[in-house]
Amino acid sequence: MPKLTETYVRKLPAAKSGAQKHWDSEIKGLALFVGKRSKTWYFQKDVGGRTQRIMIGRYPIITAETARQTAMGYALEMSRGAGKQIQIGAPTLEAAMESYLARPKLRSETHRVGMRQQFDKHLKDWLRLPLDEITKSMVADRHRSMAKTPSGANHVLKYFRTVWNHARRTYDLPESPTMAIEWYEEKPSGAIIEDLPRWRRAVDDLYNPIHQVFYELILFTGLRKTEALTLEWKNVHDGHLHFPITKNGRSFDLPILQIHHEILAPLRGLDRKWVFPSPKSSKGRLTSPERLEWSPHAHRRTFATVAMEAGVLEEVVGRLLNHTPLSITGQRYTRPSLDALRPAMEMACGELSRRIA
Repeated sequence: MPKLTETYVRKLPAAKSGAQKHWDSEIKGLALFVGKRSKTWYFQKDVGGRTQRIMIGRYPIITAETARQTAMGYALEMSRGAGKQIQIGAPTLEAAMESYLARPKLRSETHRVGMRQQFDKHLKDWLRLPLDEITKSMVADRHRSMAKTPSGANHVLKYFRTVWNHARRTYDLPESPTMAIEWYEEKPSGAIIEDLPRWRRAVDDLYNPIHQVFYELILFTGLRKTEALTLEWKNVHDGHLHFPITKNGRSFDLPILQIHHEILAPLRGLDRKWVFPSPKSSKGRLTSPERLEWSPHAHRRTFATVAMEAGVLEEVVGRLLNHTPLSITGQRYTRPSLDALRPAMEMACGELSRRIA
């Protein structure tokens, strides 16, 4: 273990991958982390049974001599018991993620599960890294490595940016390294179900009647896939469906008609809790309906398109879809009643039924 002098540090080659850690032979806890494009000084010490790592700064802005003096100062402060007041280095990505997910105003449990799954799948090798060791080049390289799924690449790294910015409220962090990313252009397909009689035949050909009801319900309500799959019988009422929490973080009530009860009728009595039960699922409910030619979101777009073509105003369609209104008045003041929205639902369902026949 060498002494980290200016000459020694200057000659250290860049790491080929990850970060190489070089510890000083004289000052315990002083280390230089060498990455592909940067060299960073740290001071690390166990305090109260926990390892605390403090970022001193980047080399060569922080010289070896300055880093050594700073590290000795930290060591002295910690030996006096003042280390608890020194801001420790940035949290690991995993700790920052869990801190973000612990927020009381987080949108939903589905959001928590989804973020953990995405990070574990695509950013697993970063989870134990302190945030300030995740560089712009690492982030840009990871984004490019996921180019085969542009939307997925954007989604994962934007999740990362959200977690970083949340940690930045507490820790002394620079702007998120995602600033180096050139985001892929995302063009929604906009696909709808053009041939509804063919859709009817395709749904009728599904082997499992629970899957048939799922596709019928989302077409005649415009519900999101997850909203439908997590629907519980206790939230199915005579005149409306109740959703305690939705994608936008709010509860939502959707007016329903007799046709909706007729769609759901085959499933009544199958399960006490879930509308779409599945004994094979660990959750007890359906999670992956058999695929059709048209995605669940195409059903949602079709409901919206048919409703507008039937004469329903665009802003009213948005209310039925539980979209957040753009205006402050729409967001904070207006709350149309179920009875006020019911005629729009009747127009949409009537036009869908006519086109399917």
